[in-house]
Amino acid sequence: MRWLWLLSVGLLGGVLAGLGMGGGTLTIPLLVLALGVGQIEAQTVNLVAFLPTGCGVLFLHAKNGFVVLKDLLFVMLPATLFAIASSLFAVRVDAFVLRRVFGGFLVLVGMASLVTRFAKIVKIGYLH
Repeated sequence: MRWLWLLSVGLLGGVLAGLGMGGGTLTIPLLVLALGVGQIEAQTVNLVAFLPTGCGVLFLHAKNGFVVLKDLLFVMLPATLFAIASSLFAVRVDAFVLRRVFGGFLVLVGMASLVTRFAKIVKIGYLH
């Protein structure tokens, strides 16, 4: 039965990745909280799953002309360097602390999303 849960997590993560919303945002918490996978192991599963999904989505975006090469290098270089540095840091941090940091990040992202959405609703006049 565990395989069905893992398949569901992969499906949901794939949908989010396809929408450009970061499948790991959902995949990692589900693996850790619902399936009892360790934080580092869940992050590793997410990274490995990202390789084929990222390549597939990148191919489709490139095919449709959505890849802006001049902007890509400015994002890709620091993202790659800081991802390597962060992963070196993450493997040395206690899993409890790492879960708290990741959870805090998700809370901040959620709050920012809610504030942005609320501001748009107020701006267009749904709330008075």
